[in-house]
Formats: sequence, C-alpha cells, structure tokens
Amino acid sequence: MTDPLRLFIVAGEASGDRLAADLVQGLKARMPVEVSGVGGEELAEQGLRPLFPMEDLAVMGLVDVLGRLPLLLWRVRQTARAIAEQKPDIAVLVDSQEFSRMVAKRLRSMGYTGKLILYVAPSVWARSPGRAARLAPLFDEVLAVLPFEPKVMRQLGGPHTSYVGHPSLKEVSGFTRSPAPQRIALLPGSRAGELRRHLPMFRAAVAEIAAYDPSMQFYIPTLARTRETVAAATADWPVSVERVSDRSQRAQLYAETRMALCAAGTATLEVALAGVPMVIVYVMDRPQAVVYRRLGRPTVGLPNILLGRNAAPELVLARPDARRVAKEAAALASDATALSAQAEAFKTLRQLMEDGVEGAERQDPAERVLAHVNR
Repeated sequence: MTDPLRLFIVAGEASGDRLAADLVQGLKARMPVEVSGVGGEELAEQGLRPLFPMEDLAVMGLVDVLGRLPLLLWRVRQTARAIAEQKPDIAVLVDSQEFSRMVAKRLRSMGYTGKLILYVAPSVWARSPGRAARLAPLFDEVLAVLPFEPKVMRQLGGPHTSYVGHPSLKEVSGFTRSPAPQRIALLPGSRAGELRRHLPMFRAAVAEIAAYDPSMQFYIPTLARTRETVAAATADWPVSVERVSDRSQRAQLYAETRMALCAAGTATLEVALAGVPMVIVYVMDRPQAVVYRRLGRPTVGLPNILLGRNAAPELVLARPDARRVAKEAAALASDATALSAQAEAFKTLRQLMEDGVEGAERQDPAERVLAHVNR
C-alpha cells in the first residue's frame, strides 16, 4: 500500500481555500493524502483540521494589516515552525502573498530545504516587478491562475511558473444560459471590510434595478461564515435577497443570471467564466487609493486585464458612491446590447483560460505538485 502524501497547505482567504480544496481533491484522486495546515470550510471538507482560524489571515489593505500586525507576525512564526517540525513531503502556500512570502523567508532562514510551492502568482505585472526575483530563492515553483503570468515571471527573474487554470472552469461548465435571465447576482466580497464598504452601495443599486424591473430576483453567494453577517445587513433592504451558500447551486444560478454587481477580486473571474455580464466595483481604503493613483489608475478587474480591454465597466472608488453604482448597474441591466457584448467577450476569455497561451499551456495543478515530490 502506498504511504499517504503528507501535504501541508495554507489558505488565508475564501478564494485560496477553494483553490486549495480543488488541489487536494486532485491529489486524492491519485493517492492517499494526509493534509495539515490552515484553511476554511472547503479544506475542512477535505479533512483539514486547521492550525488556527483562516480568518486571522483574511485582511486586505494597509489599514487592516496594521491593525492586526502582531497577530499576523505570530501566525507567520507559528506556521513556519509547524512546517519545519512536520517536515511534510511538500508545502503549498496559497495566495495571501505577503504572509506566504514571510513564511517562506522565515523557513529558508531556518535552513529549511523542503519543497515550497506558491499557488497564485503575485501581481508583479501590475506593481513592484522586483518582487518576482525576490521570490526565486524562496519557492521551488509558482502555480499561476492567469495564462500570461509564466512569461512575466520568467522575464522578471522569478521562480519557475506554470499556468494551471482555475477551478471555475469546470464548476460553471455544462449549464445553458436562459434566453431571458431574471436574476441579479450581488458579490460584495468576503472580508469584513469589503462587506462593510460595499453592501450599502449594493442596496441602492438593488432599489434602482427593482424600480426599473420589479420581476428581477436578487441573490448573494455567501460563505457559511458570512451568511449571518449578510443576512443582518440585508434584512431591511427594499426587496427580498436570497443567500446562496452551496457552490453547485451557485453555478446553476449563474445560468439564470442577467448580470452581476461584483467586487473586484477572484469572484470577477468566476462570474466571467460563467458568462455573466457584470459591473466591477471596489471601494479602497486610503493607502490603497494612494497606490492606485500613483500607478495611473490601472484596470483592476481580472476579466478586463486578461482581455486587454474594459469589457465590463469598472468603478474603483476612494469612498462609497451608492448613486453612481446604482446608476451604472441599472444602465447595464436595461441594455440588451451591452449585456450581449459582455457575454461574447467572456466566451473569448473562457477559451483563453481553457487553453492557456503558447509556451504556457494549461497544466494540472496536482501534477505540478507531484513533480516535486521525491517518493
């Protein structure tokens, strides 16, 4: 009988938890796996008993990070110590870029020579290109979810990088879109700060869309841990809003969805791969706004970045602007031509994600991980 693969995996937020769980499933299809580390609901379903709550790492923006810096530094030391003591066959750190880098740096400074993989490449193509070379001595490989990233990492002297696609490619496949979808998806983000900044704006958008077409039905995909927060925040909304936690149900609902109002992040990619038109929104904290202006107000939506054009409108805001968001959302919901144009653009995007690009064809993440395991 084959000894189980001893995998240590760290996911610091919901999107990483999903990638990590998909990876564990892929590995389990090939061999027995013993999994340890840090993760959320989806990794728990794969048998993970987390070292500490994933929510300790789910912060974004300088303000949130500084407020929890002592805890984050303690979790870095705790995670590095656990990996060094357990000596897993391989350790995979999923996204949470600064935390993952600090863990890897601490391990290497301790003399740890085990295999370390970073799952999700840092956005060195957007800012701080020097980060790529600094990762080279830390990680044995980077698994990228965007097809152009292996080339960028190679040009910048980063670690070897492979394109492995995204779980949404299989999760949202096989559904035929309704010819007259009547649902609106609301994706305000999963972090506490994102929910606090985005939900009031989404409320205004819902009211305006419902005034235009009372037949529209609204739903919010949620995690189990955010369900109660979302329920409380939407209790006094002018229309009923369904909360959907089951991922398979969410994928089916996308086929019946007219458009989405979506916070910038990984969720935009999931929505686009499902063929759902959207308005991309993000309210920044003050340090994020400073960086955004310094970089020349770049495109932030992953579908737009991949397509090289703003197929979906973006509203990147320094402060909440409910009226502007409501106006943009209502305009898209009522514009059949714009809805159709986005749907067509997202077909092109899906094909790009399915195939990869020349020199960075799509590979299986489980196979890439196993390529580093000496057994």
